[in-house]
Formats: sequence, structure tokens, C-alpha cells
Amino acid sequence: MEQRGREAWRKRTQLVVFVTNLLLVFSAASAQIRYTISEELKEGTFVGNIAKDLGIDLNIMKERGFRLISGSTEPFFKVNENDGVLYVNRKIDREEVCGESGVCLINLKAVLENPLEVNYVAVEVMDINDHSPTFPEKEKRLEISESALPGARYQLQNARDPDGGANSVQQYKLSQNDHFRLEVKDRGRDGKTPILQLQRPLDREARISHRLRLTAIDGGNPPKTGTVEIYIDVLDVNDNMPVFTKDTYSAVLQENAPVGTTVIQVNATDLDDGSNGEVVYSFGNDVKSKIRYLFDVDSVTGEILVKGQVDFEEQDSYDIDIQASDKGIIPFRTDKSVIIKIGDINDNPPEIEVASLSSAISEDSRQGTTVALISITDLDSGINGKIISYVAENSPFTLTPSIQDNMFAVVTKSQLDREQQSQYDITIIAKDAGEPALTSEKTISVVVSDVNDNSPEFSVSPYTFYITENNPPGALVFSLRASDRDEGDNALISYHILRDGGYENKVISFLNINPENGDILALKSFDFETMKAFQFHVVATDSGTPSLSSNVTVNVFILDQNDNAPVILYPLSANGSAEGVEEIPRNVNAGHLVTKVRAYDADIGYNGWLLFSLQEVTDHSLFALDRYTGQIRTLRSFTETDEAEHKLVILVKDNGNVSLSATATVIIKAVEPKEAFAASDVKSAAKDEEENNVTFYLMITLGSVSTLFLISIIVLIAMQCSKPTDYSSKYLQDTNYDGTLCHSIQYRSGDRRYMLVGPRMSIGSTIVPGSNGNTLVVPDRRRASGEVRLI
Repeated sequence: MEQRGREAWRKRTQLVVFVTNLLLVFSAASAQIRYTISEELKEGTFVGNIAKDLGIDLNIMKERGFRLISGSTEPFFKVNENDGVLYVNRKIDREEVCGESGVCLINLKAVLENPLEVNYVAVEVMDINDHSPTFPEKEKRLEISESALPGARYQLQNARDPDGGANSVQQYKLSQNDHFRLEVKDRGRDGKTPILQLQRPLDREARISHRLRLTAIDGGNPPKTGTVEIYIDVLDVNDNMPVFTKDTYSAVLQENAPVGTTVIQVNATDLDDGSNGEVVYSFGNDVKSKIRYLFDVDSVTGEILVKGQVDFEEQDSYDIDIQASDKGIIPFRTDKSVIIKIGDINDNPPEIEVASLSSAISEDSRQGTTVALISITDLDSGINGKIISYVAENSPFTLTPSIQDNMFAVVTKSQLDREQQSQYDITIIAKDAGEPALTSEKTISVVVSDVNDNSPEFSVSPYTFYITENNPPGALVFSLRASDRDEGDNALISYHILRDGGYENKVISFLNINPENGDILALKSFDFETMKAFQFHVVATDSGTPSLSSNVTVNVFILDQNDNAPVILYPLSANGSAEGVEEIPRNVNAGHLVTKVRAYDADIGYNGWLLFSLQEVTDHSLFALDRYTGQIRTLRSFTETDEAEHKLVILVKDNGNVSLSATATVIIKAVEPKEAFAASDVKSAAKDEEENNVTFYLMITLGSVSTLFLISIIVLIAMQCSKPTDYSSKYLQDTNYDGTLCHSIQYRSGDRRYMLVGPRMSIGSTIVPGSNGNTLVVPDRRRASGEVRLI
């Protein structure tokens, strides 16, 4: 019969749970949902559809890493990710979980990641009547004097029922008798205490003892009971009971008080004499073992002493029954309730718990982005439990309160820059308001992820390179390097040459750049005589999304090599050979100008500076050759013994490191003065026409070369002005040079020096194309070997 009643009660309880959960479905929009279940449910019992109640799609639950945080090592509940159902993971004993609490709540946190979302779930565990009331003893023996007056009260021990609420002990019943009645005192959370009250005086002569049965009944349906047998022995003689001097006793005790501290002293008096009037003190019959562990009472003085560690956070007050008893043969006992309130001191530091933490945060995150959720609690109360929390200084993060009590969010308060700092160790400090204040710290690490916010940067801007002409095609000529402060793909740089439709594009079409390392190859050889300098732009682009780029100007100067041999302009025969015949009178004096060998070299500087010498001559004493101008003059007058025809072979060579040369042959005939004048008239006419043509070409050449020379000087000065180096160390004027050059400007690059030179404008000298704006490579006198190395 009792089993059927239990099954019916369990079905009604499950119906209540179902109705409660059904109501919660319609209130799922609230910030916190609450379920109600009965204790002792089997593992796997349905609690509620948490996904439906929170409005979370089942696919999102898996994608966003849905999880429950309960705070216990073995959780009471789990969620089925396939259907979103919250079910019982293990059997719950309400009395074990919540003890004697009126309401038993198990708080859960439902957490979704990316982005972070926390929902709060409370499960209330309802009590079922699964325990019967029990008394500490099966039998209770009392001694009552026959002189006890009607109305005398005797406190009995409470029956204990682990169930709570309505299922706890609700009433007591006393078996039928003629002398006693039952009175029940409600002590709130300490339960109901049965008190035996004497209604009619006892007569020991009529009856020595009385037997009563006390029954405790709980509020279950059906109710459960427990009994104790009470044996009352009627005593004689002592007819006065101790009386306490105060109606109420109360005291305040600070927690953590040292053992042996006196809390309060009670005092009771007895009008009897002798041992019947001597009072001793003890704990009441119903005092719990926990109180007996924490406190002690001096049986002689009535002082209540601290015996154990008193903690405000465990219990803030104690109601202790103190019993005063005389020493009569039949002792009288009086009970008095002493209330001890526990004062809180600041003995618990704040506790910091990381509820959720993001593994990384992007450096372009907006101000106020949440990094972590922090729970900060303090077991103390009042001012000692007030918490001040903040993030340590020099951090771009701060704490903001959450909608849930004691929950805080760690958020960004300023812009992050991974290039300045890629990881932060955030120290969270919590300090209570007690005196002295207690402080706790918690450090969390946050990694800053990179975004593409830095353009590549070239190490030099602009670049200036010097290339020797006739470079081998396909060989490396120079390299450019750029760096990017970002990381990963955002710092992976590729290079390309910026090409347009101008003249420079025709030149740079023969350049090829390695996109990975910035090495530049020349696909053809450069010719100084064709082009002396050019400019182009290189673009460096990173691999970020979107990509960023920067460009740099590259100035390239071609350096001359001695790759052109001298060309003889005069003498020049009709068949193109460098041969000529000159006739002079035999009566000319010493120093007479016979003729002038004219030549030019397409190279510049020393490579284009020509020197003349006699390679072969019939008579060394008769003719001389100016090594700089190429003029042939007589050294003396002709004699009768001198031959009439002389052959001179003139060697013309440049001043390159490896000299190149050409030869010209001049036949000089000595004739009588009349023949010479006649021949001179004929040659003069032809020569006048030739001189006119040469003059015309000289004017064109002089204008072109001068223009190129001025442009080169302007470009060089502009380049040097753009650099912050000392001009005095870069450019050195050499005033001691004497040759065919009218002036020179030297400049230095690394361990090489270069000289811009112009032609010597002497009478009779020949200006040829390419002889102006020349560049000479001059040995650096600082080098011991005097070696000149070309780029």
C-alpha cells in the first residue's frame, strides 16, 4: 500500500515538473531560465530543452562550442548536443547537495564561443519525502520531583528529518496520559522542539514512574513518523528549581576569536539550601554537536567559552540552550536560550575566476571588444565583502561590470598595435573594502593577431647605382630590399618594376626583377656612348588582404669603358685609308707647320683622351710631332743632302687601362718654292671646302656635347643636394691637372672616384662627337696599390 502511494506521489511530482518546464518555454526570452525537478531522479531523466528555451539553433550549438559550467568536478547535468536536451547526469540527493536550505538551487552557466555569449540556468531541486523522522535516542529517561508544580516544562530532544520544507517534522503527538501535555516551540530554521509540560502534580506514593510515547510526524503525503519512549521517574525532596537572573541573554563574538575567549556569562539562583541550592551549568539536551564543538560552558561559573574556530561565513549566529541544574537528590533544571551573534572580520580575500577567455584578439578590434569574462566574489559580508576591481596600469584593457552580479568583462580601452606589442599579460586586481584590505591578483595572457596595416618600406630611398657599360646580359646588376613590420602573409613581399609608355619604359624593358628577393637582372648590355643614365620605379607589394604597397625611385648611371678605338679623321685618302701626302717648300724654316693629324675617340675621359706619337719616321732630326695636338712641324731647315720625300707613321692611342690605337701615314715631299706655291693653290681650294664642312660639323658637335655636359652636371648636383652627406668630402676639385682638359670635377662613390671632364679648347684641336661630358675613373690615392676597380 505504501509503495502504491509513493508511485502516485512520484507521478504527481513529474507532472509538476512537466508543467513548470512548459511554462518556462514561454518565458525563454528572459536573461535567466529556471527549471524545477525532484530529487532522486534517475540518470538520463529529461529536465528541459535548453536549446529551445534559449532560442539556440542546434547547428550553432556545435559550431560555437556550447558547454555547461557548473563548478563541480562531476556535473549533475549534461546537454545532448544532438537535440539540445538538458538531462540528469547522476542521481541528486537534495539533502546532500543543499543540506537544510529552504530552497535548493543548482546554478549553471551555458556558454557559447565566437562570439562569447553566456546564459544563466538555475535548476531547483524539489524535496521528496524519502526520510522518516528519527530521535537521537530510542528511549528517554526523565527524573521529575513530586514537588514539581503544574506548568513545569521539560524540553525534549528534537526529532531529525533530513527532508526539508513540508517534508520535515511538522508536529509531535504525545500518548494519552493524566499528568502531562505536549507543547511545541517553533525555532525557525532549528526546527520544532517538543516540550513536556506538567498539568497535574505528581504523587510518588501513588505512582513511582510514568511511561509516555512521543511521536514525530513529517508533512509528507503519506506522512512518515518516528517515536521515542519517555520514562519519567518521580523524585522526592527538592522542590525549588534554579531561576536565571535575566530573561534574555545575547552577545556579539568576532569570528576567528582565540580559543578560550569568554563569550558571555549566565547566572541562575536556587532558593534551596545546601546541595539542593547549588547550581551547575551545562548545555541543553537539544544542543547540536556542532555547537558543542565550537563552544563550551563552565559548569561552575556559567561562562560560555570559545572552543573551536568560529567562522562568520559558515553561520552568522547561534541559539544555544543553557541548562541550570541544582544538586539536589532530585535536581531541578531550568533552560535558557543564549543568542550569540558572530561579527564579521575581513579574513577572506576576493576570489577571481576566469569564466571565459578568448585565445587571440585582432589588433584592429574596436574599443570595448570583450576579451574575457571574470567572476569576482568575496565570502565576507558588509563592507568587508565590497570589492574594488581593476586592471593593472599600463594596459590597453579595462574591466566593465556585467548584468550578472560579480561578473565582469575584460574589454579593450584603446587601439591595439601588434607591431608594438604582440602579447599582453593582463593582471586583474581585486581588493575588498575591509580594514586592513585584502587583495587578490589574476593574470591572463592575450595574443594580438596581425592585420595588414603596414606598407613595405625600402631600406634606401632613392636608390642610386653605377653600372659599367658592356655588362654581360642576364647577369645580376644590383638588388633592392624592402621590409614589412607585419607578420606571416602580411609581411610576404613581392617586387615588380613600374612600367609606363614613356622613353624610360624602352630602357627598363631590358630589366627583369626577381619578384621574391628584389634582385634586378639586365637582359642586354648597356652602352655608355648611347645612354649615360636612366631612372625607373620599383613597387614592393605585400601579400595581405587587401594588399599594401610602396615604390622607390632607382637612378642608374652608366660608367664608361674603353671600348672604342681612335678614328683617324685626317689624313684620309679617297679609298678610306688613313694616308695623305703633304708638299712643303724646301726653304721653310724650323717650326713650320707641315700638317695636323686629326682623330677622335667615342669614349670619354681618359678613355677618350688621345695621345699622338711617331711610330715610324725617315729622319728624326727633321720633323717633330706634338703629342697632344697631332701637329707635325719642322725641327730645322732642309739641306741639300736631305731626301725629297719622307714617310711618317703616326700612332694615335687613348689613355684607357688597356689602350686602343690607330695609325695614320703622312708622306711629306720637299719641293722647290715655285712648285710648292702652285700645288698650294690647288690644295687650298680643296682644303677650303673641306674646312668649311669640318667647321659646320664642329659647330653641331660642340652644341650637342655642351648640352649633354650641362645636363650631366645639373643631374649630378641635384642628386648630391638631395643627400645629407658632406659635399666637401664627396667632391674634390683637382686644379693641378694639365692635359687636353680645360677643367675637371671629381666625385667619389665608395672606394672609387669619378671625374667629369671637358675638352681642351686649343687652337687647331678637333672637337669630335662624344668628347664632352666625359667621365674618367681616377685611382684612389688612399689605396696602397693604386688599383682602380670598376663596377
